[in-house]
Amino acid sequence: MRKFIHIDMDCFYAAVEMRDDPSLKHKPIAIGGSADRRGVVATCNYPARKFGVRSAMATATALRLCPDLVLVKGRMDEYKKVSDQIKEIYLRYTDEIEPLSLDEVFLDVTESELFGGSATYIAEDIRRAIFEETGLTASAGVAPIKFVAKVASDENKPNGICVINPAQLDEFVKRLPLKKIPGVGKVTLEKLNKLGLYKCEDIRSFPIEKLHKHFGKFGAALWKRAHAIDERRLSTNRKRKSIGVERTLDKDLVSLEECKEVVTRLLPKLYERIDTKKHSPIKSLGVKLKFDDFQQTTVEQQSQEVNEQLLIELLAKAFERGDGKNVRLVGLHVSLADNINADQLALPLFSAE
Repeated sequence: MRKFIHIDMDCFYAAVEMRDDPSLKHKPIAIGGSADRRGVVATCNYPARKFGVRSAMATATALRLCPDLVLVKGRMDEYKKVSDQIKEIYLRYTDEIEPLSLDEVFLDVTESELFGGSATYIAEDIRRAIFEETGLTASAGVAPIKFVAKVASDENKPNGICVINPAQLDEFVKRLPLKKIPGVGKVTLEKLNKLGLYKCEDIRSFPIEKLHKHFGKFGAALWKRAHAIDERRLSTNRKRKSIGVERTLDKDLVSLEECKEVVTRLLPKLYERIDTKKHSPIKSLGVKLKFDDFQQTTVEQQSQEVNEQLLIELLAKAFERGDGKNVRLVGLHVSLADNINADQLALPLFSAE
């Protein structure tokens, strides 16, 4: 079996700010948003989370929950710099790396001979090196399959590690609450619960045909995860064809205006991901909607830059295709050109409008 490590930095952006300004350390802080209560929180530290503040939350809501919340503008250049520093640490242990974001990564250390080939010791040493060299803490999950490594990294946050060895794998997955399976959001969880499904062991005795009937392709994926099946390897040399962000809503949306608000909230995250990835020029923009019956639609149009007004127009077309159905997921993406040359690299990423 393979040896996967999932590393997740603890409230990364906020942690960098607290490191560089110790006066913020014990205060509830949020990155993003604005003093006029417009905008959206990008992330927050653990003191803020105790008040219920969460990423992607409207600033006005965050300030209502936590009146003493300190809003920090954020320094993306600094976060990238620190992220690059941490990546250099990973490369000392393996070159099998799959970055998921600036603060989250999968490592495959199957072939590593460090520490006698122990993935646990490797993960611990990575966490030690990150803290000693950056002053930041990271949590780690170690497991023989990818999705369990990701789930495990959240088990002992912050600044913790969770190791699931091959002998423990089946029992760990069997008892795993379905809400912890990647891709299971609030609405999906409610539908699973109505079917009497709460843990992975419940899925194991449930007919896969019924899962497919209720959840489409995701039903088959859920069945595999519940049986501790995940054959995926790391995507280390994959040519990126698109960059996107999406959000499964806690509550289904019933109007186009509600969907527009989600698009506005997702845009900063899309900008961040575009800005932090090495990629070919943009060739088109797209909007994806998934409806309450789990059917989905995508509308695209050629464009060499991110244009908010165009995205709203595409959203309206996608919403119309739903023919009155409620919306449970909104996604934005840019498709990338197949070829790249020096002239194309100069193309603008964002519209000035």
